[in-house]
Amino acid sequence: MSILVRFQPKGLTAEQYDEVVRREKSDLGDRFPPDGRDYHVCFGTEGDLRVSEIWDSPAKLQAYYEILMPIISDVGVELSGEPEIIEVHGIEKR
Repeated sequence: MSILVRFQPKGLTAEQYDEVVRREKSDLGDRFPPDGRDYHVCFGTEGDLRVSEIWDSPAKLQAYYEILMPIISDVGVELSGEPEIIEVHGIEKR
């Protein structure tokens, strides 16, 4: 079952976002993007960016948290709470 994950960080800047992505790519190397992540989108305005993702399963997301969360913390990104996780009913791809 695919899931939609919505992250709502507090005051996320483009610089912070770019640094998180840079570190993800550096840590994962040729394993980037992470196994199980179909889509990733960052959107919003500077200082209020948000991230939404589509994952194959909650288990794949949970496995990736072990890599992602220390990076987010180290960069100084603060989440405003637990990410919203919603079961996906259908996906249409181009």
